[in-house]
Amino acid sequence: MRALISVSDKTGVVEFAKELEALGVEIISTGGTHKALEEAGVKVTGISDVTGFPECLDGRVKTLHPKVHGGLLARRDVPEHMKQLEELEIEPIDIVAINLYPFKATIMKPDVTMADAIENIDIGGPTMLRSSAKNHKDVTVICDPADYGMVIEALKNGGTTYEQRYELALKVFQTTAAYDAMISDYLRKEAGLDYPDNLTLTFEKVQGLRYGENPHQKATYYQEIKPAAGTLVSAKQLHGKELSFNNINDTNGALECVKEFTEPAVVAVKHANPCGVAVGKDLYEAYTKAHDCDPVSIFGGIVACNRPVDAKTAEEMNKIFLEIIIAPGFDKEALDILTQKANVRLLELPDMDAPAPDDALDIKKVSGGLLIQDTDRGLFDVENAPKPDQPATDAAGDSGESAFGKLVYNNQLMVVTEKEPTDAQLADLEMAMKVVKHTKSNGIVFVRDGQTIAIGPGQTNRIWAVENCIKRCLFDIEGAVMASDAFFPYNDCVTAAGEAGIAAIVHPGGSLRDQESIDKANELGIAMVFSGMRHFKH
Repeated sequence: MRALISVSDKTGVVEFAKELEALGVEIISTGGTHKALEEAGVKVTGISDVTGFPECLDGRVKTLHPKVHGGLLARRDVPEHMKQLEELEIEPIDIVAINLYPFKATIMKPDVTMADAIENIDIGGPTMLRSSAKNHKDVTVICDPADYGMVIEALKNGGTTYEQRYELALKVFQTTAAYDAMISDYLRKEAGLDYPDNLTLTFEKVQGLRYGENPHQKATYYQEIKPAAGTLVSAKQLHGKELSFNNINDTNGALECVKEFTEPAVVAVKHANPCGVAVGKDLYEAYTKAHDCDPVSIFGGIVACNRPVDAKTAEEMNKIFLEIIIAPGFDKEALDILTQKANVRLLELPDMDAPAPDDALDIKKVSGGLLIQDTDRGLFDVENAPKPDQPATDAAGDSGESAFGKLVYNNQLMVVTEKEPTDAQLADLEMAMKVVKHTKSNGIVFVRDGQTIAIGPGQTNRIWAVENCIKRCLFDIEGAVMASDAFFPYNDCVTAAGEAGIAAIVHPGGSLRDQESIDKANELGIAMVFSGMRHFKH
């Protein structure tokens, strides 16, 4: 029996080779692996002694030879194959242990060059692995050091079974497929190509989950090969039981929303929708305001904070049941308080404020395919805002003249009514748009003084979302602002909002009936601005 060992990751390889040697297995090896085994006292034959051809081109070519691949691919149950091996003086290879050049570790380096990446693309390794895996009926192939022990144990008990060899071969094809996909993805991004004709994605398993959205659904959590900084998969769990499918999904929604803010902010999420969002002079103020927006829905919800949690805020949080709290950190006193409850999960994500990479994608699975798009970046795009007609009335606003067409808020929004929003209203309008961007469509958000006072998510028509905000709001709406994730097809939403006390509105604009909504806003004395950027979220 012969074994070929050629590994980049040498974890456990010496011990493995010694066990093989003790079982009477002849060992063939290459380059650095040959040296490591020889220095450890293992009797090993160099690959050049097998092929009769020297390693060349700085080691790029050493195993691509018929005496290697013939020994791997020959079917032992086909007499013609075995006769050819004898005629060509090729000996069968029965065990192969190979792992690949560290391409992933190379591209993870912050200063990696294209030349470094290219040099770490393995050619001979995947070829030998695939040859061995194809012929798994006769060859035991190992690509993961974690499997050394199982193989040795099997050999001591008469040899590996077909089922074991099949599972090892399957792991090989999964590994080489992921390896090639990783290389393809890296080269595609380096070339600046967004959407190729053939797309292969590869992810690594983080953990199995108890179940999916419902107990009858199986589920698993995977991560990108090279996760961006500040993403949920990088969070460290400090306390609480294992995360569930819904925990992960909802926490991601909270995290993406809180990333919109630079000032101290708290986002509470329930069933993937914000239920309370606020900013404050500190985290405590932000949390209490977010809680008070909807103290019923926040119970059992997810809370994301963009500042470390302090003891005072932790005391307040501990007054109700929260599923998860995610933050850049937790003070020792805060941890002592929060960990008194066994069921709250605490997640620490120090680089929470890291921006999303330019090539970040949003992926949705549909039956038989995928929908892939750029992530929803930005908030306003006033350059693409529609230019409605001049309002029918020339009545002046509070300033004594019409504000229509004026660019405000650092030229990010366009006033389309006679009345111009105040500076305080503009700040609230920006916050409302940040929240509605992360609210399921059709979405409406009311904000006043840096606090959401009502959120209307996921309605099949926009007026229902407005009516839900009005009906469920626990605050006086008078003087608040409203954001809509998309334009108003009719003026009914403006009418309902104005009659409830909304003082200013932001939406993208773009409806054929925009003028009706503008006219209604003028009639009710509401300031309205166009943002030019729609934020559907389905």
